[in-house]
Amino acid sequence: MNSAQKMRLGIISALAEEQHGLIEAMKSPYKLIHGMREYTAGKLWEIDSVCVLSRIGKVAAAMTAAILVEKFQVTHIVFTGVAGSADSGVRVGDVVVAESLIQHDMDASPLFPRFEVPLTGISHLMSDRELSRRLHAATRQYLETEKLPSNIHRGLIGSGDQFMENPAKLAELKRRLPDLLAVEMEGAAVAQVCFELGVPFAVIRTISDDANEYAATDFMHFVKTVASRYAYGILKNFCHS
Repeated sequence: MNSAQKMRLGIISALAEEQHGLIEAMKSPYKLIHGMREYTAGKLWEIDSVCVLSRIGKVAAAMTAAILVEKFQVTHIVFTGVAGSADSGVRVGDVVVAESLIQHDMDASPLFPRFEVPLTGISHLMSDRELSRRLHAATRQYLETEKLPSNIHRGLIGSGDQFMENPAKLAELKRRLPDLLAVEMEGAAVAQVCFELGVPFAVIRTISDDANEYAATDFMHFVKTVASRYAYGILKNFCHS
C-alpha cells in the first residue's frame, strides 16, 4: 500500500473467529486492555495496525471505534466480519463491501424521518471510496486465488441491535430499503463515529446466512469454519496492495 508510512489501521471485528490469525501474523505485537477490550498493536504486513474485538451490537462497536481513534490514533478503520443476506442475489459465501450503511432500527419519527440519524440530516453513511476500492480488489484476488465460487457485491448494508431471523421482518425492511444487500449489528455505528470524527472507514462482510429461521445455526457454523479464513486472506491482500 503506497500510503503505508502514514496509515495507522484499526481493524475491528465483533467475534474472535472473525479475526483469527491476524494477531498471530503481527510483527512485534503488544497488548493493552482498555474499556474491557484487548487492543493488539503491531505491524501487519508492514502496515501499522491495531486489532480489537468490539463484541456484538451498535453501542459496543461505536465505543470501540471511538477508542481506536482517540486513544490509539488510528487514521483509518476497517470492520470485517459476517452478515445475513438481505437480497436474493446475495448468497452464503458471497462478500459485500459497503458503499453505504444505515441504522435500520433508527426511528425517531415523527421528529425526524425514519432511518435518519437525528441532528445530522443523513440516513446513509458513505464509506471511504478508496478503502472500499482496495478491499474490493483484495477480495477479488483472494476469491480467484482460492478458486472460491463466491461473488462480490458493493452496496447498502443495514445495522441494527437485533439478530435478523424473521423472514417477514426482513421482507418489510427490504420493502422500505430496496437496495439493502446485507444485515448485521455493528457497521453503521462504526460509520457514524468515523463520520463525526472525520476518519476514513470501510466495512466488509462475508455472508453467513439468509437471515431466516435457520440463521442462528448457519451463522455459528460459518463463523467457526469459514469467516476467519476470508478475513485473513482479504486483509493480507489489502495490506500488500
